[in-house]
Amino acid sequence: MAGRDRVVHLLRRLEAAACRCPAHSNTFHHGAVAATCTVRKTDYAFEMASSNIRYGEGVSREIGMDLQNLGAWNVCLMTDRNLARLPPVTAVLESLAKNGVRYKVYDNVRVEPTDTSFKDAISFVKNDSFDAFVAVGGGSVIDTCKAANLYACHPNADFLDFVNAPIGKGKPITRALKPLIAVPTTAGTGSETTGVAIFDFEPLKAKTGIASRAIRPTLGIVDPTHTLSMPERVAANSGFDVLCHALESYTALPYNLRSPCPPNPINRPAYQGSNPISDVWSRHALQMVAKYMKRAVRDPEDLEARSNMHLASVFAGIGFGNAGVHLCHGMSYPISGNVKTHSAKGYSVEHPLLPHGLSVVLTSPAVFNFTAPMCPERHLEAAEILGAETRQLRREDAGAVLADTLRQFLFELQVEDGLGAVGYSKDDIPALVKGTIPQERVTKLSPREHTEDDLAELFAASMKIY
Repeated sequence: MAGRDRVVHLLRRLEAAACRCPAHSNTFHHGAVAATCTVRKTDYAFEMASSNIRYGEGVSREIGMDLQNLGAWNVCLMTDRNLARLPPVTAVLESLAKNGVRYKVYDNVRVEPTDTSFKDAISFVKNDSFDAFVAVGGGSVIDTCKAANLYACHPNADFLDFVNAPIGKGKPITRALKPLIAVPTTAGTGSETTGVAIFDFEPLKAKTGIASRAIRPTLGIVDPTHTLSMPERVAANSGFDVLCHALESYTALPYNLRSPCPPNPINRPAYQGSNPISDVWSRHALQMVAKYMKRAVRDPEDLEARSNMHLASVFAGIGFGNAGVHLCHGMSYPISGNVKTHSAKGYSVEHPLLPHGLSVVLTSPAVFNFTAPMCPERHLEAAEILGAETRQLRREDAGAVLADTLRQFLFELQVEDGLGAVGYSKDDIPALVKGTIPQERVTKLSPREHTEDDLAELFAASMKIY
């Protein structure tokens, strides 16, 4: 009987800890008046979502057939003006023409989009009746296309309705969108796998975005030949985004420590916290970055290295698209949003630009030194994957060794020496902290709680990294 009593006791404890609302419980009675929902404080479940992915050299030639199979008769192809004349877009247009697919091209996407550039793309698509979308480009193009598709399908919505709180209203998306095929040309953002669209909100000079599984692309076409057109610094900065996606999602707050527990599954965020499935993707992406990134940056003709970085971007996208990112990304948004005069090498743009991947990685040594005490084993494992010798190290050394390993990695890839080298000074720290505060969607996934003073210290430590 002792064994039976123990089972009964455990079952009662589980019942007491569980969410008792009808959405999550089988204990309510048919016909009874609904009881008050007493939701547990932290989540107890996670879910995996990703776009369908097709990978292979030259696979872009299949897009016209895909659109035929979808029954699409009027397609919007989005890209940017630089890519519009390069082989990736040419290959896609040839496939559309060969398969008799009617299309219109929108090539006014802004690299590092803003609310203004999003609205311009939205206006373009609302003036037509597109039944499918194709995005050919990096994260800026794919994110812009996601937003255009969303608001075309919600023509009466206010722009801030679906933008993440606290900047926007963060309303759930309940209406189905049109099919979107994403064709990434950079090995970085992983946007072809995620339900996230990021932009600069100009009134606050800070990045925010839209996050919902509903805006995920229907299909991601990952054609490694497209990455051969990336300049060296674009390849580097895109790779740094992959690096931080993998590191941040692997070290994020575990999903069952994230609060609040959603009262309804529709309220469960896309960024849920680290979980056993995301861990697999994030760890493997980090291993691929360690093996191939330096080669991919240094030799644009190294198809093996660039192909594997393209895959690493997808793997990290699946990982962080379900686990989330934390402080490096949260702090990067005001860094890129407050850029003054920095001119990024390898980017054909007419405005000051601090590429997203660069803005993310510049704080990484300071950030992971700060977060390491909360999950030192994972930080040590990451350092080992990136080449550090960790067998003789103590758990207390995790932050320092990962920070030093990242500094060496960045130095070898000729990254600027901290925020001070891209136009910032300590006088800018209050504005940078202020711009980080609204990024709670990601910063709350940091494994270590932090204050505004902590953020200020992290920005200060990132002014010079070597």
